[in-house]
Amino acid sequence: MLETNIIRVRYWAAAKAAAGTAADDLPVSGPLTLAEVRRRAVDLHPGTRLAEVLQACSTLLGEQPVGSRDPNQVVVEPGTSVEFLPPFAGG
Repeated sequence: MLETNIIRVRYWAAAKAAAGTAADDLPVSGPLTLAEVRRRAVDLHPGTRLAEVLQACSTLLGEQPVGSRDPNQVVVEPGTSVEFLPPFAGG
């Protein structure tokens, strides 16, 4: 599969623990919303706390923070990396 036909989802810290993996590749045929990327990531890991953890995460598309933008309005193109970063203690 060509890399441009996937969206790479990376999990950090508690998200990685909840997913049981550091990353997933989502096969796609076109762009998805960030909300759809989240839903598909959660569907890959049924019976886990991943949905709850992702709700608390900061998100990067490539190297760009999503911030407070509506996940239903954020478009994720094939070939893009989505990173979920839970809040970190200590800081």
